Amino acid sequence: MEPQPTTAHAIETVFRLESPRVIAGVARIVRDVGIAEELAQDALVAALEQWPRDGVPANPGAWLMATARNRAVDLVRRRERYARKLAEIGRDLETTAPPEEPADPDDIDDDLLRLVFTACHPVLSAEARTALTLRLLGGLTTAEIARAFLVPESTIAQRIVRAKRTLAVKNVAFEVPYGPDREARLGSVLDVIYLIFNEGYAATAGDDWLRPGLCEDALRLARVLASLMPKEPEVHALAALLEFQASRAAARTGPDGSPVLLGDQNRRRWNRMLIARGITALVHADATATSAPGPYALQAAIAACHAHAYTYEETDWASIATLYGLLAARVPSPVVELNRAVAVSMARGPAEGLEIVDALAAEPALRDYHLLPSVRGDLLARLGRTAEAREEFVRAAGLARNERERELLLARAEECDS
Repeated sequence: MEPQPTTAHAIETVFRLESPRVIAGVARIVRDVGIAEELAQDALVAALEQWPRDGVPANPGAWLMATARNRAVDLVRRRERYARKLAEIGRDLETTAPPEEPADPDDIDDDLLRLVFTACHPVLSAEARTALTLRLLGGLTTAEIARAFLVPESTIAQRIVRAKRTLAVKNVAFEVPYGPDREARLGSVLDVIYLIFNEGYAATAGDDWLRPGLCEDALRLARVLASLMPKEPEVHALAALLEFQASRAAARTGPDGSPVLLGDQNRRRWNRMLIARGITALVHADATATSAPGPYALQAAIAACHAHAYTYEETDWASIATLYGLLAARVPSPVVELNRAVAVSMARGPAEGLEIVDALAAEPALRDYHLLPSVRGDLLARLGRTAEAREEFVRAAGLARNERERELLLARAEECDS
């Protein structure tokens, strides 16, 4: 029986949200992230077969987890080479839940975090670590990850396949490491959490502008890391950045789900509790820093400038432009430079911002990046060059993968006509 459209959509939505937890929970049993992903996909197939007939379960996430977990247990029991691992887990595997708190104060008893640290193992390249974790933890497609990386989809697909193969061949343990090994992987873990949050904060593709589940997972992981690593300034800085960004979520979309630009947001809808948490985390980051601020500390400071402004007009754009200059010097990137152009345009006028943007036109990484023509269109519109601005907004809409964002860009093009 073919699933009805509503049921199929429900299955797709549930799996998108729950697959990271399912993969992480199963990986703890089979100790292989590639096999864990396959078992999660098996659970999805079972849902596609059963839910249209029997109805969507009251707790669909638990149903998927139980189905995948049972198949994992069967697989471990069926294969001789997993006999040792089954003995380690014990006979009560099927009925015993993980402990609420880690037995060791330096341990992290969280399957999602185990999955992140495993995918960020040093045997993988930095690019492979991030791509694999976004695939497993974020539940993103290869196309969405390619969009985040600004590279071809085939490149991401190859990275993910090779990464899973490498982890299996090297027999990488499914664990959160200790001591120096943990420190060595921390930078990649922070990058992964940030990219996951960004995909939830402004989805690269699909019909929805926001994917709150990804933001919540990323924010939770950042908070847990901050509590476990009190002396790591960049961990606190990342937590601060995500708190500030998450505080704006309710104001970033209208009643119909369409995006609301920063200058048009109702700041009374910003979550002041999250802003307060962000300020506290940023203070901790500053207090523990022993050298120049890192990239996440600089980004958190930029977000704090926005958070402190009760109106768009009160924004301290001069400080933001200076901070982006420091960030560009610390981690040179065409995307950072594009953001600096926006800040410079607000602090010193659109003409100066346009000079920076035009200098980025030849950057290969930005060739298909829709925000480049979008920013250029905005600057041209502010300069009164509306015909050119319209062309840029139309070009940006053609490059955008998110339907909501595409609609917004086309609306801005129409405004140039009027």
